Amino acid sequence: MSNVPTKQHFEDAYSGEAPWDTGKPQKEFVAVAKQIAGAVLDAGCGTGENALFFAEQGCKVTAIDFLAEPIERAKKKATQRGLSVNFLVQDALSLKDCTEKFDNVIDSGLFHVFSDEDRKRYVEGLAHVLKPGGRLFLLCFSDEEPGTFGPRRVSKDELNLAFAQGWTVESIKPTTFATNPNFKGAEFSSGGPKVWFVVAKRT
Repeated sequence: MSNVPTKQHFEDAYSGEAPWDTGKPQKEFVAVAKQIAGAVLDAGCGTGENALFFAEQGCKVTAIDFLAEPIERAKKKATQRGLSVNFLVQDALSLKDCTEKFDNVIDSGLFHVFSDEDRKRYVEGLAHVLKPGGRLFLLCFSDEEPGTFGPRRVSKDELNLAFAQGWTVESIKPTTFATNPNFKGAEFSSGGPKVWFVVAKRT
């Protein structure tokens, strides 16, 4: 996979078993659930497991993805589970056009797909939609993950640099990312790819 994937790459992934489509929320978001309340934005929500989890916790959740297919699947899940989430087909690079403000933003594997230029645009958009004092909870591939399969690796220095202005990086913790057990051809570390779990506060 190219370090900066194309839209076609994601469309192809959803035509089969997407490696990130696990059918459950990522464990790091479950672990911090008590810290997250109010209005939540899930940027790059996929088929919605993290968004639906926070809706179940009583949060008011808006969740966006730039592809229609995962959003349709997410909406079906919400209906089946009797949960209310505002699922929208929207590019996360257009967050600066958003009029709604959020108490928290979650990002499960979106930050690491962007080029350097788009990364800056994305972070600016996050700053725009987060209320002052609001927090971003972000999972991205770590440079400690060996090999080249999957998204580009991100270092701690890159994360600190990306959130250097207008943010306070509260923690960057090494952890692992759950992947779809039905996905074939994964070349990740045993126990799941190594990722960073970042908590950053909007100042």
